[in-house]
Amino acid sequence: MLKLFRIFIIALFIQNLFANSYVNNMEFDFIKKGKQDDNTLLIIGGIQGDEPGAFMAASIITTHYEITKGSVWVVPNLNFYSIIKRSRGPYGDMNRKFAKISKDDPDYETVQRIKKYITSDDVKVVLNLHDGSGFYRKDYTNWTFSPDRWGQSSIIDQSKLDIDYYGNLEEISKEVCEHVNENLLRDRDLYHTKNTHTKMGDKEMEKSLTYFAINNGKAAFGNEASKTLPLHERTYYHLLALEKYMEIMGIEFKRKFDLNSLSVKRVIDDDIYISFYDETIQLPLSQIRTLLKYFPIKKDGTLEFSPSNPLLTVVKDNGLFVIHYGNRKLANLKPDYMDIDTETKVVNMVIDGVKKEIKMGSIVDVNESFLVEPIKDIRVNVIGFVKKGRVDESGLEIKQNKFLNGFSVDTNGNLFRIEFYKGKKFAGMILVNFDKLKTSESGVSMISDFIRKATLKM
Repeated sequence: MLKLFRIFIIALFIQNLFANSYVNNMEFDFIKKGKQDDNTLLIIGGIQGDEPGAFMAASIITTHYEITKGSVWVVPNLNFYSIIKRSRGPYGDMNRKFAKISKDDPDYETVQRIKKYITSDDVKVVLNLHDGSGFYRKDYTNWTFSPDRWGQSSIIDQSKLDIDYYGNLEEISKEVCEHVNENLLRDRDLYHTKNTHTKMGDKEMEKSLTYFAINNGKAAFGNEASKTLPLHERTYYHLLALEKYMEIMGIEFKRKFDLNSLSVKRVIDDDIYISFYDETIQLPLSQIRTLLKYFPIKKDGTLEFSPSNPLLTVVKDNGLFVIHYGNRKLANLKPDYMDIDTETKVVNMVIDGVKKEIKMGSIVDVNESFLVEPIKDIRVNVIGFVKKGRVDESGLEIKQNKFLNGFSVDTNGNLFRIEFYKGKKFAGMILVNFDKLKTSESGVSMISDFIRKATLKM
């Protein structure tokens, strides 16, 4: 029994060591938008990792909105570890740790850091986004529509707050609900104000982020979209509410899409990219295969990457490098460990009969055929294309029907890798795109204002 106990303690230590390392790689992003002033709106998503509408809406504010007047701060992935784990909170509910938290709690540093932003003199309104159960109603209809549910509601801790700005919490909340209700997808989705009357003895809500903000003189609101709804509809309702809060604060913006549920779905699914090693490699992720084999990774296991979206990251798991998007796993990269050489910046290609200079890492649209012109000391390998007797596949005109579809980067069989090697070193990658709808011109430029450079070290 003693031996088993020792084994258990050792295993628990290893698990905690790995988890703490994992958490350190999952620090939340803090993004400032607009011209900074003392009338700042702080938007927080991802405090609970099983509420994707909340963190997706916050993320879209960072990538698809331009703040033309005023100041907005966004934390789209507060509890990034819980997002990756698809969990409310691997170390307990973070939204119940703002009244008291032990220094030994793995969430301690995250909670302390977000508290600094909440209490900043610049911040006047704090929004904590959630996806809640069912549909909140003042009167009971059934389990789904009742006072005990949280979905489709604007949450306040009390009606008023004695502060100089935005202390009329209930009035603001009702104004937001009215705006959302003017743009409903269906009558059932009606928004209501839910007052938790926290200071009257709600012991659970006393531990929450919004109540911490209230006690530090900040107007604070929760916004809850219903978990009954699909992701893009939850996100749509969050964005409706966020835009109204910005209007109330005099914050002006431009967005890169029409605000309707289908456009939101396209934004979520399509406008996502990740690049590696100073954009030597670039991958569009909307239709990516679940497994890409022989993916170039530095010999020491270091993977440098830049996501177009704060919900994108890469985690090593069981020998594979896994691309995560929020709480979804998009792709597994099976590594081919080698030295990386980034000196080759451009190559010459003939695209549909037209000679072009192409930057390494680009995605190139092709209608009929392409050819990579020979480069001194560089070997070209077109993945999925085979020409017997040729080690270097430069100088060959190649059409889509010459590829083996199983080697495409995307599930539609339109996107293929051209890899470049300098001796045994990997020198870069270009993707050729045969999709008739087209996703690029001479290459992909990141659609978002957000670019995070990160390094995964193992």
